[in-house]
Amino acid sequence: MSGSTRTGDHRGMPVPDGVEGERIDAAIARMFGLSRTRAAEIITEGNVTVDGAAAAKSDRLEAGSWLEVTLPPPPEAPSARPEPVPGMSVVHEDADIVVVNKPAGVVAHPTVGWTGPTVLQGLLSSGVELATSGAAERQGIVHRLDANTTGLMVLAKSEAAYSVLKRAFKEREVDKVYHALVQGHPDPLRGTVDAPIGRHPAGDGRFAVVAGGRPSVTHYDTVEAFRAASLLEVKLETGRTHQIRVHMAALRHPCVGDHLYGADPVLAEYLGVRSQWLHAVRLGFQHPTEGRRVEFECAYADELAASLELLRED
Repeated sequence: MSGSTRTGDHRGMPVPDGVEGERIDAAIARMFGLSRTRAAEIITEGNVTVDGAAAAKSDRLEAGSWLEVTLPPPPEAPSARPEPVPGMSVVHEDADIVVVNKPAGVVAHPTVGWTGPTVLQGLLSSGVELATSGAAERQGIVHRLDANTTGLMVLAKSEAAYSVLKRAFKEREVDKVYHALVQGHPDPLRGTVDAPIGRHPAGDGRFAVVAGGRPSVTHYDTVEAFRAASLLEVKLETGRTHQIRVHMAALRHPCVGDHLYGADPVLAEYLGVRSQWLHAVRLGFQHPTEGRRVEFECAYADELAASLELLRED
């Protein structure tokens, strides 16, 4: 098996019932939570065999065959270097937590392949000391926002706060409220989307409503209706990747500017919206050490506010 990289996590198993007849690249992606592209790369590198023979990505799995997969170790994530982040502001800070208003184009922490700014870099450059629990490149991170979603994020400064907040997010004890500008007018104007979310079958980085996905619940209510769009208040019961974007797209009312999920580029250009119109407007939780209920709110980014004014003028 020339070209094989025999490092990382090696697994052998009979072909599972649920993937019989599937293309190997699709099956590997589903079994190990990978993108279809990454699964195909692993197969091409010679890290997948069926009954001892190297597999091709278009082969189909047969019942009774013995499948062996070697998952190469993931590349190490870069560490966070202090660097100012223009547009990011601190909404609240005390000995245990810091709450920031994150601008678009900023991710929570360093990741492989991301060369832009991060929330961690901005805070470290301001001298904020964060909890060191968890992976080094994710210090203090207890939840995340998409790179182009704006608004409130809370980070832990003390180890005690980190443990309490991680558990609070996991147990759905945190109130997360978003405002989303979506295309058209949802019918009904107020409702709940209860639909499981998983990786899109195309394996291109998108997520979708899929059978067998993780349970996902989104509540929405129309705040203001315009000729071509609606401003919604959205509350999350769960916190799946791209959850609001996926559920709104499933209703055929994608977030304005969300080209990944089918938004109209003409409307986005007219409104001056360069990425999905989605803002984490309120965040409420029990303070991790003081025990009192705290709630934070932040205003829209200038670009988002300007687009609403333009719609109101229409």
